[in-house]
Amino acid sequence: MPALDVDPKHVRALIDRAGDLVHEFYERLPSLPVDRRRTIEEVRALVARPIPEEGLGDDELFAYLRDVVFETAMYPGHPAFLAYVVGAGTPHGAVADLVAGAINQNVGGWRLGPGATEMELHLTSWFARAFGMPEGAGGLVTSGGSMANFVGLKVARDRALGLDVRVDGIGGARLTAYTSGEVHFATTRAADMLGLGSAAVRRIPFDDRYKVDMAELREAIRRDRADGFTPFAVVATAGTVGTGAVDPLAEIADLCEAEGLWMHVDAAYGGPAAFSDELRPLFEGIERAHSIAFDPHKWLYTPQSGGVVLVRDLQWLSDSFAAHATYVHEAKELTGRGIDFGMMGPQLSRSFWALKVMVSLLAYGRRAYSERIAHDVALARYLAELVEEHDELELMAPVELSICCFRYVPRGYDADDEYLDMLNERLMAAVQSDGRVYFSNAVLHDRFVLRCCIVNFRTEAEQLEKVVAVTVELGAKLDAEMRPLR
Repeated sequence: MPALDVDPKHVRALIDRAGDLVHEFYERLPSLPVDRRRTIEEVRALVARPIPEEGLGDDELFAYLRDVVFETAMYPGHPAFLAYVVGAGTPHGAVADLVAGAINQNVGGWRLGPGATEMELHLTSWFARAFGMPEGAGGLVTSGGSMANFVGLKVARDRALGLDVRVDGIGGARLTAYTSGEVHFATTRAADMLGLGSAAVRRIPFDDRYKVDMAELREAIRRDRADGFTPFAVVATAGTVGTGAVDPLAEIADLCEAEGLWMHVDAAYGGPAAFSDELRPLFEGIERAHSIAFDPHKWLYTPQSGGVVLVRDLQWLSDSFAAHATYVHEAKELTGRGIDFGMMGPQLSRSFWALKVMVSLLAYGRRAYSERIAHDVALARYLAELVEEHDELELMAPVELSICCFRYVPRGYDADDEYLDMLNERLMAAVQSDGRVYFSNAVLHDRFVLRCCIVNFRTEAEQLEKVVAVTVELGAKLDAEMRPLR
C-alpha cells in the first residue's frame, strides 16, 4: 500500500515552495484589489476540482494553491480592507499555524498536548490579569467569539440554576438576560442553544452614543421580577459591532452586584483596546465582570480563528463542562499530569489555537500592540474629521473606538432618508465591487449607513483618504443614474 507520508527532504521542499508563495502574497498584497469580484461559477471552477484516483504532483498542487491565493481569495489583510471586524493576520501567527499543524496537538487532554495546555493556561491567565481580573481568573481559547460568549453564558446559567440543570434541564425556569439593542446576535444565539430561547434576552434601548440606557435596564429587571421571571445575567458590550460603543461597564457592575446578577462582557471586538495604556480608561469596570469574551483574531490581528473566554474562577468551567467516560479515564494522582481543557469547554478535540496568539505577542510585545491599537483609533477619528469636512458626506455616529459610520449625501439635493438609504446601499455594493477600498454597513436608527472598521496594522491615513475619494466618486455616479428614476 502506498504511504501517505513523505520523506523529510520532500517536506523541506514543500515548505520552501509554500514559503515562496506566502512571500509573494505578502509582497503583492498592497497592489492587489481587495476583492476580485469573481462569480460563483468562476470561483467554483477554480477550486472545486474532482478528487483524483492518483495523487497530483507538486507542480500541479502548487498551481492549484496559487489559484486559491491569487484568483479566488479576498484579502482581509489588505490595507484598504475596512469591512466587518476581521483582523489582518500576523505573519508570525501564520508561521505558528504551520508549526501547530505539523505537531498536530489535540489540546483537549494534557497528555495529548502538554506544552500546548500549559501555554494556553499561561496565556489566558495573562489576559485575565491584563483586564484586571483577580488572582485565580483564567479561561480557555475557543474557535471564536460566538463560542466564547456561549461558554460564558453557559456558566452563568449553571451558576444561576445550580449544577443539577446539567442533568435535569431548565424545566420551567423563566430566566432572563439583558443587553443593549446594539449587541451582537451571538448572545441571542447562545440563549437559543442553552434552551432559554432567544426571547429570554431582553434588548434594552440605547442612548444617543449607542450605549445601553441604564434607566431602561433597571426598569426592565424590575418589571421582569414583578412578572415572575428570574433575571440572571447582564451582557455588557465593550465595543459594539455597529459603532464601537462601550457600555458603561462600572455602572453595570454596580447594578449586577446590587441585583445579584452575572456580569458577562462581550468584548469580542473591543476587548484588546483595554490592553492599550491610552484607551484603558474607556473600560473601567471590566475587571469586575464574572466572564469576558474577546477575539484575538480581531484586534490582536492574529490569523483566523481564535476567541478567548475568561472567568473569575477556573473551577466554574470544570463545573459546567466536566464529563466522564471510561475511554478517557486517567488517574491524575498517579500520572501527575495537568488539567484537560476538553473538560472545561464544549469541545473535546481542540486545535492548538493558542500558539499563533502566543507567538504573535512574543514577537511584537505588549507595547507595540498598545500603540498600534491606539493608532487604529486615531485613524478612525481622522476619517471622521475627513467626513465632517466634506460637504457630500455626513457622520452618523460618534467615534469611540476604531469604527466610523457615515453616509453619502449628494451636494445641492434635498434628498429624503428613504432615497439616501437606497443610494448608500447601492454605493456600498459598488465600492466593494470596485476593489480599491472595501467597507461594509450598519443600520442606525433604521438608516442605512456606511461603516469603516480599522483592525488592521497595515492601514494608514492614505487608505482613509482613498475611502473618501472613492465614496464621493462612485456616489456621484450612482446618484446621477438613480435620481432621474425617482
